[in-house]
Amino acid sequence: MDARITSKMETSGKADREVLTLDGVEVSISNPDKVLFPQSKHTKLDVVRYYLAVADGALRGAGGRPNVLVRYPNGIDEDHFYQKRAPKSRPAWVEVVELRFPSGRAAKEVVPRDRGALAWMANLACLELHPHPVRAEDLDHPDELRVDLDPVPGVEWAQVREVAGVVEETLKDLGLVGWPKTSGSRGMHVNVRIEPRWGFDDVRRAALALAREVERRAPSIATSRWWKEERHGVFVDYNQNAKDRTVAAAYSIRPNPEARVSAPLDWSEVATCEPGDFTLAAMPARFAEIGDRHQEIDQHPGSIESLLELSARHEREGLGDAPWPPQYRKQPGEPPRVQPSKRRTPKHPLIEIGRAKHKEDALAGLERWKERHPEAAAHLQPADVLVDSMRGRWSTWTRIRINLQHVPDELRPPQEPLDSDEKIFSRS
Repeated sequence: MDARITSKMETSGKADREVLTLDGVEVSISNPDKVLFPQSKHTKLDVVRYYLAVADGALRGAGGRPNVLVRYPNGIDEDHFYQKRAPKSRPAWVEVVELRFPSGRAAKEVVPRDRGALAWMANLACLELHPHPVRAEDLDHPDELRVDLDPVPGVEWAQVREVAGVVEETLKDLGLVGWPKTSGSRGMHVNVRIEPRWGFDDVRRAALALAREVERRAPSIATSRWWKEERHGVFVDYNQNAKDRTVAAAYSIRPNPEARVSAPLDWSEVATCEPGDFTLAAMPARFAEIGDRHQEIDQHPGSIESLLELSARHEREGLGDAPWPPQYRKQPGEPPRVQPSKRRTPKHPLIEIGRAKHKEDALAGLERWKERHPEAAAHLQPADVLVDSMRGRWSTWTRIRINLQHVPDELRPPQEPLDSDEKIFSRS
């Protein structure tokens, strides 16, 4: 790849812009000094320079794949949105491919293949790279199975690392190679390159079988349970492999105050790594020193036949399909899509506190509930507070529920009207 980068500053009207020449194409960076991370003061140009510094690794994770644009135009403290459709006003050299979704809709999504595309996406304030698990040349057959380790509230990072070790051994026993990375948030991902021979439904079945096997091997620290009220420890999220689901790719910048990034790891690093070690500021130096820990990922595609055989065995033993994400049509063989707490005989006493466009507003409603019911609140454990990020067509909103399983019956408050709109939707 041509390493030459030239730049110049231009002033047009009210705002400055920086024009980069990358491998023969010009990329205009508007408002380069705009601060996207208020705490660390990282600007849009810092984001661009970061992706250029780690371009080889970032393109190995997200390049050649259709990407959802997750945009933070006013920084991480303001609204963000998911943009599936590539902007109509885009340079001719930005590649797109048309995807069809389970909803029946279609969209042309961006396919980055070079540094110019990464810089252009960064100029749109795309902090994260969100690729689909398919190549642009074959949209029906994933070449990646994704293991998303999502700790429930209160679970420490050490337990996430422990579950990752169980995933590694399970994959080895099944003849597969896993490539770990921090998520950049609270969890960890393990990507598995696979031969593009199976459709999405089969890959999801394989991921579900893997999640159940990890749970069988480590039942006290890992779970494959979809409903949050039934989870404990670290959730192995098999549904990240359903069609139309995307996760933050390797080297993605995450929207947290420290500007952490999703860091590819060697398995020898997992036992001692800390998520805060990998940030927008620190990763370029690590990349320059050791390169991409996932450099050989494409050289080890595996077969999911062993996982599909495991899935068939689970079915013979009475373990059929598990719930799909709520926006999907009911699938053949899927169990009733009803939360356990809403079934006729609920397993867990669950109440809902409120819903809000902004997470902090929903959490403020939770604090008001605790003030009204201090005796009940004193019995809550971290995992009893269920904070759901609900993804709509263009943006997300937050729902807060409470599992009262640890609250004595006589202290359990009833379901109340949800926290008022004046309180939780008042932000502009």
